Amino acid sequence: MDLWEIENEAYEKGLTPVCGVDEAGRGPLAGPVCAAAVILPRGLVIDGLDDSKKLSEKKRDALFDVICAEATAFGIAFATVEEIEQLNILGATYLAMNRAIEQLPTPAAFALIDGNRNAGIRLASQCVVKGDSRCASIAAASILAKVTRDRYMYEMAERYTQYGFEKHKGYGTAAHYAALREHGPSDIHRMSFLKKMH
Repeated sequence: MDLWEIENEAYEKGLTPVCGVDEAGRGPLAGPVCAAAVILPRGLVIDGLDDSKKLSEKKRDALFDVICAEATAFGIAFATVEEIEQLNILGATYLAMNRAIEQLPTPAAFALIDGNRNAGIRLASQCVVKGDSRCASIAAASILAKVTRDRYMYEMAERYTQYGFEKHKGYGTAAHYAALREHGPSDIHRMSFLKKMH
């Protein structure tokens, strides 16, 4: 699988530079959603680059540093729990993605967005389904977003010690639901996600 195939198609159409965009944290019951946008030097090979979900935390942390050092440009941004509640998770995801794209010190001409929806992206873009395992810059963005969000949730674990955020990062595990039943929600819980809770 050539991780550069999709970017190269864009470059051949004269769309340069191209950024890859991905998010982390659409599904959790707590915490913000985080997005990253990355422009990589064309053809750069980063050893071990893959979808962040397939990598160990240690490997993601190591790649985070490599990507930050090697990327032409990157931006990382959050949409808050309040914004998720106000806009819904898809709207908040677009907000975080647009913020990440806008943070790029080198403006991108075109964005490759992981997934099958890009209606809310302000930059010219195309969707790449399973982009985090098919496209180098999206894979890089998936790692930056995931590591940044995990680090934020570690900080929240120290502030809200009763929920075990350091273990599940806010996702709906059995232990997390048990803590919610015992303690009720915190300030960083997404109330709209808790409506389905038994």
